[in-house]
Amino acid sequence: MSHQDWEGLIQNLVRRDILYSPNVIRALRQVPREPFLPENVKANAAMDCPLPIGSGQTASAPLS
Repeated sequence: MSHQDWEGLIQNLVRRDILYSPNVIRALRQVPREPFLPENVKANAAMDCPLPIGSGQTASAPLS
């Protein structure tokens, strides 16, 4: 995942009026999702959907 992909997701959520809190926007920009994911799904970190993290668990979708 590139910084551009993550920023694109943030901007898309802002355009859709899902993300509007300046504090949450700042937090998402400072802490990307990728470090919290297993290697096999890191490339999908900017997808707006839950991602599997093992043992039948998922990392939640960013905000939708």
